[in-house]
Amino acid sequence: MDPTEDMLNDPAVRAYLHRLVGDEGLNLLERFPEGGEFSDEDLAAKTGINLNSVRHTLYTLYERRLAEYHRIKNNETGWLTYLWQLRTDHIPGALREDLESVLEKLSRREKFEEENDFYICKTCHTISTFPVAMNTDFVCPQCDEPLGHFDNEMLLKALKSRIESIKNTLGHA
Repeated sequence: MDPTEDMLNDPAVRAYLHRLVGDEGLNLLERFPEGGEFSDEDLAAKTGINLNSVRHTLYTLYERRLAEYHRIKNNETGWLTYLWQLRTDHIPGALREDLESVLEKLSRREKFEEENDFYICKTCHTISTFPVAMNTDFVCPQCDEPLGHFDNEMLLKALKSRIESIKNTLGHA
C-alpha cells in the first residue's frame, strides 16, 4: 500500500490535512501519483484539479514541510520548473508541532480564566473581566443593563480536560 494512502486512511491525519488544505487539497493528495517528482502543471493534468488549487495546496504543504520541491532551469528559455514530492514522513512532526502550539494557547487561556473574575450582561451577553466591570460601575458598556457574575467553571473544566488529553497524546503526562 502507498504511504500517502496509509496516511489518508488515518482519521486524525485526515482531519489535520483537511483543516490544512481543505477538500480540494485532500482531493489532490488522494490522487497524487505514487513515487517520483511532478510539476504543478503535471499534477493538475494528471488529477484534473485546477492549477491554482494544486499550487495553493503544494505551497501550504511546503510551509509545514509536508511537501518539498527542487527546481530545474531550462537553459534555452530560462524558465524554472518546480518538481514536487510529498513528505508523508514529516506528518508526525507537523502534528506534534501543531499540538504543542494548541497546548500552549489553551494553557494561556486556562491561566487567564483562573486568574480573572467575569461578569456578563444578560441582555447582550457581553462578558467583562472584573476591572472592566468595575470601571463601568457593573453596567454593560454595550446596552447599559446591569452586569451579573459569570461562573466560568464549566469552561475551566473543559479547558483542563482538553489540556490533559493533549498532554497525554504528546506524552507530557
